[in-house]
Amino acid sequence: MTTATAASSRPTPAAVEFALLQSWLASGSALQLPLHEIECQQQAKGREVQRLLLQAHLQQRGDGDVGPALYLQQPNGELAYSHRRLGTRSLTTVFGTIELVRMGYSRPGVPGIFPLDRALTLPARSFSYELQRRLVKAAVQNPFLDSVQTIADLTGVSVSKRSLEQILPDAAQDFEAFYQQRSPAPATGSILVAAVDCKGIPMVKPPGTQPTPRLSKGQKANKKRMATVAAVFTRAPWVRTPQQVVESLFRISRPTPEDAPAPQRPENKRVWASLIKGKNAVIQEVAEEMNVAIRQHPKPGSP
Repeated sequence: MTTATAASSRPTPAAVEFALLQSWLASGSALQLPLHEIECQQQAKGREVQRLLLQAHLQQRGDGDVGPALYLQQPNGELAYSHRRLGTRSLTTVFGTIELVRMGYSRPGVPGIFPLDRALTLPARSFSYELQRRLVKAAVQNPFLDSVQTIADLTGVSVSKRSLEQILPDAAQDFEAFYQQRSPAPATGSILVAAVDCKGIPMVKPPGTQPTPRLSKGQKANKKRMATVAAVFTRAPWVRTPQQVVESLFRISRPTPEDAPAPQRPENKRVWASLIKGKNAVIQEVAEEMNVAIRQHPKPGSP
């Protein structure tokens, strides 16, 4: 016969919070609320349940203690990190802020090592990778202030605009290396398409910059930098009748599936942009990308 201890029978914080949520939904006050208010409050209370569940999961992962010392193999021998210290780290996730208690190992003259951080693949910043991914995805579609507000509405987590501005360069740092090592899939399209577009972007002056008392001839109040966007891809021909082309341009009538076959999707499409490189540099990259596509998929009869 198995006897449950008092500690094992005690409800977890997540279970207590979930029971409170259930009790609130069945309460007389909640039964009088309109549906949209129920949705808002249930979402907020449900976030806390998920945060507590994640906190409990991380506590089960331990503190990363690997023994009295941590040994690392180096080219010049083995290094022992023998100074141990238990510390706490806060991490903001999509469910809210959690606390991590982890063991750190250090030695004089070198940065400390936290095995639990490596086991969990934690970022250097105080925001989880999933939260950073959602912030970056929102930022490429909206202004920064709108992006952080969108994430706050969806997750209840508040992130400053300045933090988002610091996260974005980290997210883009592997862009060039990724495209240099990629292996494009075999393309079947016979049409090679390239496009380049430029737009002048007003630049914000750094904090502390002294204002110009008077503009000289030809000098503009808002200095702009040219942003260049480029795209290269291949596709198969999309054969249409003159009437289908006219209808696609002017929306004369709603095309039927028989009259307007679906166009072939682009293949090996690469889209990139730069505010740092000049327009000529991006155009040169477009030419190089096109040459690579031609070498990989030459036309029949070409050398």
